[in-house]
Amino acid sequence: MQTCLLCHRENLYQPTLWQLLNFQTVSQSPVCTGCWQTFEPIPADQACQGCGRRSAEKKCPDCQKWQADSSFSNRALYTYNAPLKRYMSQYKFNGDYRLRRVFQGQFQQAVKTLQADLIVPIPINQSTRKQRGFNQVLGFLEGVETLAGLATVQSDKSVPQSAKTRQQRLLTAQPFKLNVDEEVFRKKRVLLVDDIYTTGRTIRHAAELLIGAGAREVIGLTLAHG
Repeated sequence: MQTCLLCHRENLYQPTLWQLLNFQTVSQSPVCTGCWQTFEPIPADQACQGCGRRSAEKKCPDCQKWQADSSFSNRALYTYNAPLKRYMSQYKFNGDYRLRRVFQGQFQQAVKTLQADLIVPIPINQSTRKQRGFNQVLGFLEGVETLAGLATVQSDKSVPQSAKTRQQRLLTAQPFKLNVDEEVFRKKRVLLVDDIYTTGRTIRHAAELLIGAGAREVIGLTLAHG
């Protein structure tokens, strides 16, 4: 008997409406239907065109105030609610790599919809990779062709992003450098992929670097906005 990796009850998973409507291959999910239904998807037509959070306006108040002149846009698939926070804690911080499969179908569909020339995952530093054993974003993108176009500037960081306040995140210095020749990005539409959009500082740092390298357009895709 297979049990749900989140609630540990018997997993009687049924295919979701999204899977059926998008003709996705249905396989046994690592989480049960009850846990799956606690996640809150953000429909594209109900999302802020700047940061991707659920919004009744084209641009949410935060984006209107802080990022009025930015052409960068992010697509967030879910709201970062309590169940998703528990999921990320178990996947990312407790290192349950089996949970990478939960949202792989959603990422694959979003990548197809956004039609980028290059898909670049946000990297993690060496100390984090050594401690965790994997890049959680690459786990979501398993089976998708990606480019390791960015690297972290420092191999270590004293305070992880998850432990910083909003103000500390906004003041974060550029944490990335190019990992390939900038010619690779010239005139390309690039999709940056990360796990959680909080202030947007991390993914926007990466976008600024790629725009500076000559990318025609840089857009973001994250699992959640929180």
